[in-house]
Amino acid sequence: MNDMATAWDGDRVRTWLDRRMAAARLDQAAADRRGYDARDDYDKAAAEEWVCRALRTHAPADDQAAFAAQVKTLLAQDEYRMTGIHDDRRFERHVRAHLRKIAKMTKANEGFANTLRYQA
Repeated sequence: MNDMATAWDGDRVRTWLDRRMAAARLDQAAADRRGYDARDDYDKAAAEEWVCRALRTHAPADDQAAFAAQVKTLLAQDEYRMTGIHDDRRFERHVRAHLRKIAKMTKANEGFANTLRYQA
């Protein structure tokens, strides 16, 4: 009756963050090559890279509760700074969306095994 949930794996979380950062950099380069029409795609990829870099740098991935607390702290920030983006409001909206996605993944401890470049 009692299904044991998968144990929190800090290495898997770090690997997922590293792969998402690499994919975001590739997406930024592709959007940059497409030009003016792909500004939103560029900002979205830059936001994902910012989130993954912030969590990879500052969040203790070995502890699920501490990682979730860091995500919550980042969500509570008023603004997010990054150079080279096209629209600050759009960038901040994408940052918050990525943080909410990671917060849900952290709470459920699901999704960190999906290290494919393209994700839903």
